[in-house]
Amino acid sequence: MPDFDIRFSRTRLVRDRTSDVSREWHYLDTGDELERVARAGGVEVVGTILAVHGNPTWSYLWRRLAAASLRAAEEGQPAWRVIAVDQLDMGFSARTGTTRTLPQRVTDLADFTNDLTLAGPVITLGHDWGGVISLGWAIDHPDLLAGVITLNTAVHHPDGVPIPAPLRLAGARGVLAASTVATPAFLETTLALAQPPLAPEVKDAFRAPYRSAAQRHGIGAFVADIPVDASHGSFAELQRIAAGVAELTVPALLLWGPKDPIFGDRYLDDLIDRLPHADVHRFEGAGHLIAEDRPYADAVLTWLGDNAEALVRGETTDSDVSATAVPDTAVAGSFTPLWTALEARRGDDDVAIIDMAARGGAGQKAERRVSWRQLADRVRSLAAGLDRAGVKKGQRVSVLVPPGPTLTAVIYACLRIGAVVVVADAGLGVRGLSRAVRGAWPDVVIGEVPGLSAARALGWPGMRISVARLPRASAKLLGVAHDLSEIARAGAAALRSNVSLPAEPAPEDPAAILFTSGSTGPAKGVAYTHRQLSALRDVLAAHFEVSADTGLVTGFAPFALLGPALGTRSATPDMDVSAPRTLTARAVAAAVRASDARIVFLSPAAILNVVATSGDLSSEDRRALEGVRTFLSTGAPVGEPLLAAAADLMPNAEPHTPYGMTECLLVTDVTLAGIRAVSSSPDRGVCVGSPIGSNRVLISALDDEGRAVGALSDEPGVLGEVVVSAPHLKTSYDRLWLTDRGAVRDIPVDGRWHRTGDVGHLDAEGRLWIEGRLPHVLATADGPVAPVGPEQQIEGAAGVRRAAVVGVGPEGLRQAVAIVEVVAEAVPSVARPGLASPELTADVRARTALPLVAVLVVPQLPTDIRHNSKIDRTRLSEWAERTLAGGRMTRP
Repeated sequence: MPDFDIRFSRTRLVRDRTSDVSREWHYLDTGDELERVARAGGVEVVGTILAVHGNPTWSYLWRRLAAASLRAAEEGQPAWRVIAVDQLDMGFSARTGTTRTLPQRVTDLADFTNDLTLAGPVITLGHDWGGVISLGWAIDHPDLLAGVITLNTAVHHPDGVPIPAPLRLAGARGVLAASTVATPAFLETTLALAQPPLAPEVKDAFRAPYRSAAQRHGIGAFVADIPVDASHGSFAELQRIAAGVAELTVPALLLWGPKDPIFGDRYLDDLIDRLPHADVHRFEGAGHLIAEDRPYADAVLTWLGDNAEALVRGETTDSDVSATAVPDTAVAGSFTPLWTALEARRGDDDVAIIDMAARGGAGQKAERRVSWRQLADRVRSLAAGLDRAGVKKGQRVSVLVPPGPTLTAVIYACLRIGAVVVVADAGLGVRGLSRAVRGAWPDVVIGEVPGLSAARALGWPGMRISVARLPRASAKLLGVAHDLSEIARAGAAALRSNVSLPAEPAPEDPAAILFTSGSTGPAKGVAYTHRQLSALRDVLAAHFEVSADTGLVTGFAPFALLGPALGTRSATPDMDVSAPRTLTARAVAAAVRASDARIVFLSPAAILNVVATSGDLSSEDRRALEGVRTFLSTGAPVGEPLLAAAADLMPNAEPHTPYGMTECLLVTDVTLAGIRAVSSSPDRGVCVGSPIGSNRVLISALDDEGRAVGALSDEPGVLGEVVVSAPHLKTSYDRLWLTDRGAVRDIPVDGRWHRTGDVGHLDAEGRLWIEGRLPHVLATADGPVAPVGPEQQIEGAAGVRRAAVVGVGPEGLRQAVAIVEVVAEAVPSVARPGLASPELTADVRARTALPLVAVLVVPQLPTDIRHNSKIDRTRLSEWAERTLAGGRMTRP
């Protein structure tokens, strides 16, 4: 049995109090080995982890935790004894000849621990139905309990919702015995859920106790014991456990595989409601057998270390406070809610929002203008209506509405009543969007027909509200409960009847979950409080001197919603915001002309097409653009040539290219003049300027292997990971405890900080230079090399439009390869990928001191799915490895 340490295997006769018969239990116990380590080195055994498997596994499931805990003790860390039982009728424990129900199994576990004279502190750990049983033991032993950990499990099933299909099938009359006992079908199906697939020898280990039908009786009994409704004999016990879990205040950890077809995110959401203080981590891509799919043991030991004092001393957590609601004195101070400026202009009939992408009848363009009075009234009516429809403070509302007046009104209404807005960009694609929505597990989904159709087809959770009123048949088909017109009418009627809006949310209450672009891995939900959103508004207003008369044109979705918060009118150009390259120069000019805007926000990908289509501008368009005073490109660093080209279209505007990310939307800023000022003595990378306002930027130096391990410093010239702090920095990543921990852990500097994953350095004037992403750093024999600096040098070669520097070879000895995208007119013979010509290779090598083992050419460098300006270096590195190893010359 792979990874199975026979030293931990034990058997014990335990008296069954209900039948007064002694039963033999098999279990794993690291206690004796820990005592040996303690005698040798004085390591303290601080407590016990009581691990309970589910159906149809056995204690072998916990083998890696047992081994990892012993290794930790041998390395001198405080030791946790691991006791992992085989439940009766399961694993290598006794076959009782009886049917063990849920209350009986909770009693069985108590009999075992009583016989063992188990002392506290104890942390329970469970998976599948073992999770329920372990939690039952937990609530029955408050004097011993120090904490709870669960992998995919459930303590409650909502009324009116069928149990998961695999369990319905396995438990069906005529199928149960055949699929669970007479044949190993249920066992084999469970083992097949592992992602990636289990090794054959690991599967054999899980099969070992269940070779015959007689040995599989417990598997069938477990399935039969699922309490599908109140008539089931175990229903009352499940209800008791569910209620008891909600009263637990000990530290808690929930580790989850979201691809589980049985215990999906619905059950995780329920557990979070009951344990709001829990640390939660969803392992994207993992499924039901999360203990086999992902390094859960490392996560458990990490959590034990982080919470050691509370666990050992038996401290409790305020269950009314989410673990993600991190108090921060650095952002304390005055607070003005995001909707204050909108309320202040409630009696104003001036224009607040102009939607240039609006569509009228037959899909024809129909510019839409909304006044401050109309917008404020709509927000209040929707807020009151949503409250009457049952949307309450703290509930999550996924908004699948394109930018424009409707999205703005919905978001401000949700914020006003304290609902948490979930915003995921349609540019993530159907799979990415579905993963984001299901991961956030909203209580409400508000959308147009395409979004609601996806919600229906893909099984997204939440009450569904349609933007438009739908025919009754369509509404029923899509599961729509309300439409926004109905919601607003009900809210307006309530307000006319002097019904008050709910109390305003507090500054530290959760406000929004904004999903990242997915350009550096699966999109992550970034959690913001009301204070943090308001701080973003404040830094934007102060730095760019936004006033009521400024006016904004926003071709960058995150900022399209800030106009009302800033108290200034905003216009959305005619474009598909999920596809930035659909924005044209004429569309920008039309939006500026319509709104008399003085500030224009665009993403780098949008600028590319705006510049490319500038030849279509009329004289009237150019005159409109001459009125712009500030131009911002946000979303990725922009080089001087592109920024200068955009500046030519807006000759009276000061071009800015702020640096930021979803986790902290504005960090630093640099103007075109600032970029040109440093061009006479160019540095490595792209200059993104100095921190804005009270923001702070420090660098964690890289070691020889390219890891950011250095103490945070502002020393000039040091290559390392960029670490930022700001009043508007996010609270956490939603349901990604490990990811969030890695982003902020072990930073001995006051305030909240975020490791950005970007690499770069500070210059002597405190300006930040971005040199690439941390995963793209080449760990060479001469030390770490960031790609952007050499790429900039290479892009000076004749005929080269863009360049990417990637690594090939083993880690620590990576060799650099240059991959260049050439200008067709300059190098017309390049129609497919391949080795560069000797002349181009020589030119490229002459421009950089970085030794290059090869120079490859491609017609076009691949970019990530959202930011067309971000080169996909990971994909290029894999392609270069294959190509230089003699693989077929395909496009990367």
